[in-house]
Amino acid sequence: MRGILYLEDGTVYKGKGFGAEATRVGELVFNTAMTGYQKTLTDPSYSEQILTMTYPLVGNYGINETDYESDHIFAFGVVAKDVCFRPSNWKCEKNIDAWLREMGVPGVYDVDTREITRKIRNTGNQKCVISTEELTMDELKKLCEGTELRGDQMKDAGVKEVTEMPAAEHKYKVAVLDLGIKRSILRELNARGCDLTIFPYGTKAKTILAMKPDGVFVSNGPGDPEAAEEEILIVEKLITNSNYGPKQMPIFGICMGHQIIALSQGGRTYKLKYGHRGCNHGVFDKKTGRSYITSQNHGYAVAADSVVLHGLDVTHLNLNDGTVEGMEHISKPVFSVQFHPESNPGPHDTGYLFDKFIDLMKGGRL
Repeated sequence: MRGILYLEDGTVYKGKGFGAEATRVGELVFNTAMTGYQKTLTDPSYSEQILTMTYPLVGNYGINETDYESDHIFAFGVVAKDVCFRPSNWKCEKNIDAWLREMGVPGVYDVDTREITRKIRNTGNQKCVISTEELTMDELKKLCEGTELRGDQMKDAGVKEVTEMPAAEHKYKVAVLDLGIKRSILRELNARGCDLTIFPYGTKAKTILAMKPDGVFVSNGPGDPEAAEEEILIVEKLITNSNYGPKQMPIFGICMGHQIIALSQGGRTYKLKYGHRGCNHGVFDKKTGRSYITSQNHGYAVAADSVVLHGLDVTHLNLNDGTVEGMEHISKPVFSVQFHPESNPGPHDTGYLFDKFIDLMKGGRL
């Protein structure tokens, strides 16, 4: 099966196809993780993206039932140097080729992924057509030029109705604002005794406050944070009312949630040239003086100068480019990080942030 990538600047990469016989248009990005392809492809934050894996081999441990971050693949396509069609792992149930076919997702391999990555680093992320069908160059060009990518995918990525997820130990009631949350985040909260009420995008602040939660979690998700107008207003109201009752209500945001919190307080976000995607991104914690290796997946960042003027302190910085990786409110129990402390895939260095959220619900201080 033929595989082809057609970039919006006219660049073409020809290789072999695997997975579904299909054609999709998305944003071409790259991920530097060495493992975790199943978790990555099922992460809702990758919606509408065509994912180039910089590690040269994909599929060597197959696909299993436990490594899902959602119930299906959100990425629009996958690009690899080489693919293992005969995986070896005790948990393996099928190979990546069969899995992509089942999910209707095309893949291209036997292309120079180092060259593709260098191109993205030089030119920035580009719109791209990935195809395993017999299309002409003119057809690929028309598809690329005629397809507009959405910026508001977070509106469809989460639950469609209120969902309960109780913990084994019922210690805290947490309201989750679902913009496309990963299952591993929910598991981290559950494991710490949080009974979760997961709310769909756009749920009114008064509905969330009516459950009298001990804390609020604002999730990760795909798209442009500025397109989440309703959620920005909701989070603003939740932060304004975080002092309700006899104790304060902590609010914790990750990734898209971090950006939404910044926008809700009058901050700004901007699109990065090629984003941060992988499991090996260094982050510096200004409060402790320690550095951590983190898992990341985001194409937008918070402008530091915009948040310090609106009651937020920058707490974490990216060691590669100095972008904002964490914030906290100077007078309210509100904090957020751009990276993924739940890992999956990635290092577990920053799981302490979930403990910090728990401590705040106990009545601790930032």
